[in-house]
Amino acid sequence: MDFLLFNYRYFLYCIILLLSACTTLSKPPTQQSSILSTIYQQHLDKLTAIKGFSLKGRLGVVTQKQGFSGSLDWQRSLTEDNINVYSPVGGKVANIYKDATGVTLTKQDGQSVRAQNAESLTETTLGFRLPLTGLSDWALGKPTASNIEASTWDENGRLLTLKQDGWDISYENYIEVNGQFLPKKIVLKSEPLNLKFLIENWLSITQ
Repeated sequence: MDFLLFNYRYFLYCIILLLSACTTLSKPPTQQSSILSTIYQQHLDKLTAIKGFSLKGRLGVVTQKQGFSGSLDWQRSLTEDNINVYSPVGGKVANIYKDATGVTLTKQDGQSVRAQNAESLTETTLGFRLPLTGLSDWALGKPTASNIEASTWDENGRLLTLKQDGWDISYENYIEVNGQFLPKKIVLKSEPLNLKFLIENWLSITQ
């Protein structure tokens, strides 16, 4: 029972990680040629035009001692996030809803936990606050507004690697969605946690 509770809490932590969002883009780094930097900025300009999205994906979690996995349906708009979380066998685990007033996590049994932000919610559900970062930005293939320690990108201006907010992020595949190239598989590493985010289906993007 303790293992299942830890599994559940840890997976929910990783889902809550999705809810810390930034919409302002950082300036492109200058580690590569000026021409490529211009292409990179043009690609980011297209990404910043995306105001919302809907996707289905899988999230795998690896720690020094445990490994977990699950799936999710995520609908995001300018004003709210709505995420349904599922176990590996498809059973619904929880719903996470975020708007301007705060974040609510509703468990399968109907019990809800409410907080003003994702950090407070992790403190309530896990017992301690976590320094959450912006996977909602990274999912689109763009950095958050905070400092970029290092990055590389391909000839089309798409991120290949990104070091930011204590995470080493690699983009292993992209897919075209309504004329935009968006990530398909993202690997995020931060001691002592590794995440693999596989986007199985970009259902829609809103511009």
